[in-house]
Amino acid sequence: MKDYYAILGVSREATQEEIKKAYRRLALQHHPDRHPGDKEAEERFKEINEAYAVLSDPEKRAQYDRGLLGTPEYSAQDLFDLFAQVFGFQTGRTAPRGEDLEAQVEVELQDLLTGKEAELTYTRLVPCEACQGQGGKRVACPTCGGRGMVETYRQGLFGAFVSRSTCPHCKGQGHLLAEACPTCRGRGRVPREERVRVRIPPGMDENHLLRVPGYGNLGPGGPGDLYVRLSLRPHPHLERQGVDLIYRLRIGLAQAALGARVEIPGLSGPIPLDLPPGTGHGEVFELPGEGLPHPGGHGRGALRVVVELSVPKKLSPKAKELLRAYAAEVGEEVAPEGFWERVKGFFRK
Repeated sequence: MKDYYAILGVSREATQEEIKKAYRRLALQHHPDRHPGDKEAEERFKEINEAYAVLSDPEKRAQYDRGLLGTPEYSAQDLFDLFAQVFGFQTGRTAPRGEDLEAQVEVELQDLLTGKEAELTYTRLVPCEACQGQGGKRVACPTCGGRGMVETYRQGLFGAFVSRSTCPHCKGQGHLLAEACPTCRGRGRVPREERVRVRIPPGMDENHLLRVPGYGNLGPGGPGDLYVRLSLRPHPHLERQGVDLIYRLRIGLAQAALGARVEIPGLSGPIPLDLPPGTGHGEVFELPGEGLPHPGGHGRGALRVVVELSVPKKLSPKAKELLRAYAAEVGEEVAPEGFWERVKGFFRK
């Protein structure tokens, strides 16, 4: 036999109050909700419940002490019901809440500067009014008598014991559908279009979801939640990278060589920027505090200006003359005048 006293960490002379106190401490410590996915913790939790189920019952404890009680078999539901009884709440059999839903709201980049209240339309499931959410005419399950659980009596070496499990006929519902509602076709819920206004916080990231409690599908145990995902409309000039913004500035040869004063289209208005002489293609100028607000509310990101050198494809005769003079001045080799026209003429023949 298992040593139930050792499992609970109490002596064989422990009082009922000491046994209950030890159980409460261990059950909370090893509850599966505190160790998701941990099979070892789950088995330990079942073992603790099994030990308490025996030692908390004076008759079973006396049989156990005399060696007349075999190792009991309990379903997971039995053990969680015991846990609920000791801690004063329900587990395992509470009515399921409705499913969570996800919806999308589209905003402008400008809206994320100060936040925005947006209205969105979505569809969720609500109880069918025609059948009051029952799905139709119900009858008590003949297998479990409406309890949702079935009991199995087994004869062990040292006596009989009972184990309980979810009714396989009604899946724990306690009832069966005798006649389906024509409106919801027995589902008990129907789709309904809803509208909800949500507050988009400043600087919200597109990868994050905004939770709106109670706006999901409605179920027997209450509504689920609605999660709102952000969709950002493309900005004509700016790109987003987290809380930072990117602006690609196209400048000409003269501006790059001689420097220039330009205006950058920021979210709060035009921002003047002085380009130094000799600015090269791909150079980045950072403007702190001109990006989006940090979600935590601590300042704003930066606006990064990425320089892209724009080379003209068509030049006037005067412009060509000036560029040739410049090339000669700095010693750059360029194609002779009319060279490309002669090359094109050669391939046309």
